[in-house]
Amino acid sequence: MHRPLARLTLLLALTMAGREAAAACADTAMPGVQWRRCFLDGSDLTGQDLTGGDLRDSSFKRARLSGARLANIQARRAKFVSAEMEGVDLSGADLTQADFTDANLAGAKLVGASLRGARFYDADLRGADLSQAIMDGVDLLRANVSGARWVDGRTVCAEGSIGQCHPGPATAGPAAKVEG
Repeated sequence: MHRPLARLTLLLALTMAGREAAAACADTAMPGVQWRRCFLDGSDLTGQDLTGGDLRDSSFKRARLSGARLANIQARRAKFVSAEMEGVDLSGADLTQADFTDANLAGAKLVGASLRGARFYDADLRGADLSQAIMDGVDLLRANVSGARWVDGRTVCAEGSIGQCHPGPATAGPAAKVEG
């Protein structure tokens, strides 16, 4: 006798949970936004402030994020494939296993970001600041890191650094090769 009521209550709860998740994905861009598991492909978020937001498992394919402030975001397994992210601030962000394939991150600030297992295949990281970034297992295959400031904070990658950082003339020492 109580089973039909329990099933109805469970069904109602599951339906409401789905609506709350959908509503969160439609929330306005702002610091601390909760966009977990959202599909925001093609969105124009140029110059927006999403500092401290939760973007885990979300998709921003072909999104425009140039000049956006994404410092200290949680974006594990997020997809930024072919995204325009010039000058984006990703300082202190958790980007573990994020996918930046073919993304434009020229001039991006990735200071202290966790990039463990992140994929930057064919990405443009020219002039990016990777100081203190954690790059264990990063895939930089065909990534352009020319002019990027490397994880030690001193080395600047030479022009033509593709797939790994070759110290420029102003920074002497062994090549700052990333093993993936």
